[in-house]
Amino acid sequence: MSKPSPLVPSRGLNVVHLFCHPERQVDLGAVRSAVGDAVDAGLQVVTAAIMGAKADTCFMVLGEDLWDLRKFQSRIQAAGFKVAESYVSVTEVSEYAAGMPEKMINDRLFPVLPPEGMRAFCFYPMSKRRGDEHNWYALAYEERDQLMRRHGAAGREFKGRVLQVVTGSTGLDDWEWGVTLFGVHIDDLKDCVYTMRFDEASTLYGEFGAFYTGLVGTVDEVLDATLA
Repeated sequence: MSKPSPLVPSRGLNVVHLFCHPERQVDLGAVRSAVGDAVDAGLQVVTAAIMGAKADTCFMVLGEDLWDLRKFQSRIQAAGFKVAESYVSVTEVSEYAAGMPEKMINDRLFPVLPPEGMRAFCFYPMSKRRGDEHNWYALAYEERDQLMRRHGAAGREFKGRVLQVVTGSTGLDDWEWGVTLFGVHIDDLKDCVYTMRFDEASTLYGEFGAFYTGLVGTVDEVLDATLA
């Protein structure tokens, strides 16, 4: 069977988060092969054991060709996992990033994951509010720019403790952005989100979806924890 023409972003990477439960007896070898083949094909695969009842396992996959991500999803499902929730997005550079150094732009478009030494994991989707009283999109660009610069400064207080990966999903999924956090300690994630919610860009204009929290590990570590 011939491979379809690649479907790639104009710049950056496609991203999918697959939050899964085991549907039946999981074929461990098939999961390992799916991850290994994906990595060999140039994809990045972050595996995490998820806490609580929302999911057991997360596969965060980044790659240029959307067909490769879809193939990975099919192989994980065929191996015995049911996708309970998912999120589709692309890496992006904010419209408020004018003047950002080239290295920082490339780090956002082409992140290398997971970051070393940061095994605490959290994902949540978010959008900007369009309420009658507070409507982000009714603000002038200059005001939005100032708010986001202050928001970014608050986040930089956690440099070295938390890595934030913000991916764009407007028109691709139910929310406007997906936020993936990697932390040194689990409470680093809590402190970061708590602190940034006092920032005006979040306090008045942020809306948030469900949070998924877990532990980043190797495929075998995650499978051992979630299928024990």
